[in-house]
Amino acid sequence: MGQWPQKGGICLINHLVRAVPNLFTIGNLLSGVFSITFNMNGYLQMASIFIFLSAIFDFFDGRLARRLKVNSEFGVELDSLADIVSLGVAPALLFYSLEPPSIFTTIAFVLFPTMGALRLAKFNVKPTRGYFMGLPITAAGLLMACMGIFLYSNALITIVLSILMVSPVRIKKL
Repeated sequence: MGQWPQKGGICLINHLVRAVPNLFTIGNLLSGVFSITFNMNGYLQMASIFIFLSAIFDFFDGRLARRLKVNSEFGVELDSLADIVSLGVAPALLFYSLEPPSIFTTIAFVLFPTMGALRLAKFNVKPTRGYFMGLPITAAGLLMACMGIFLYSNALITIVLSILMVSPVRIKKL
């Protein structure tokens, strides 16, 4: 039986360890894409469940990166892009599918992912320790998914969540 040279085996293990957090981030992104797909096919509660699943992946990706000491700029950017899809766009589409058309529905639909993206960009440029500045997109997306589970939506709640994401409110990190 051939064995890997010691140096090559360690290199492979290092690559695999570095990939683990990004695989969770990809799970977050794919959960968001599945949520959008289920939404487009009329399975709104299933779309909500996939938003919850994306939040679970989002919870673990950064923690794994820190624990494994494999933080990277690439991982931070990938995480933000995944969050925009799974916790910004997917909840906004779920809301839009449930709410009757109106000017407020359109405003809320546009504001939610836009303010989520601004909040993520602000956090990436100026991270905080011990607290979040503004409501995290994960919390806002989960609140939208909770409403979706019960097939409920509300334009005013969605607009308030959007504004809270970019507000100067400090929220303690868990």
